[in-house]
Amino acid sequence: MKYLYTAKESFYKGDEGWEGYIKFSKLNHLTELVSIDNLLSPPIVEPVYENKKDWEFIHIINQCETGFYLTLDYVLKRLETKDKFNLLTLCVNPSEDCKNIGIDRFEFEGYDLLDQDYDISALTNCGGFDESFTSSDINEKGLIFDFTRAYDIRKSLLENNPLEHHADTNVIAIWRHKTIGR
Repeated sequence: MKYLYTAKESFYKGDEGWEGYIKFSKLNHLTELVSIDNLLSPPIVEPVYENKKDWEFIHIINQCETGFYLTLDYVLKRLETKDKFNLLTLCVNPSEDCKNIGIDRFEFEGYDLLDQDYDISALTNCGGFDESFTSSDINEKGLIFDFTRAYDIRKSLLENNPLEHHADTNVIAIWRHKTIGR
């Protein structure tokens, strides 16, 4: 499996905007988001596109800049000091269940379903796709914990919403660093 890295803003119960988000999303059981959605958890590390050296570390899929990076060292080097954030290791469309894959100093959190632009989470930022999943499928961090269920939801989203851009998703496995940013 190919591992990628990013750092995202944290979004917790008690943060400004949390109550409005919960009302919108109807995900009353969430305690925090460990999402890679760019609107709900904006990136902390962003490349300097004019810097040719940065392009050596930016992960691109089908000519789409994903917001993910090839090395953890690059993310740490570009990281600005913040009190709380999520330092993440990711795998795009993993071919095996990731919950038992140990990554040193990281803990597996679950799977997000991100649109083909690597921008919006179908799980937590689309107002719900009731025909494909319910809030009980989503854990307290806004992710799907079960590998098979994540792929079943991905398939159902596209079948039930073929014209909805955010329903055509990638399954993204997410591990969060245990201490950095916590």
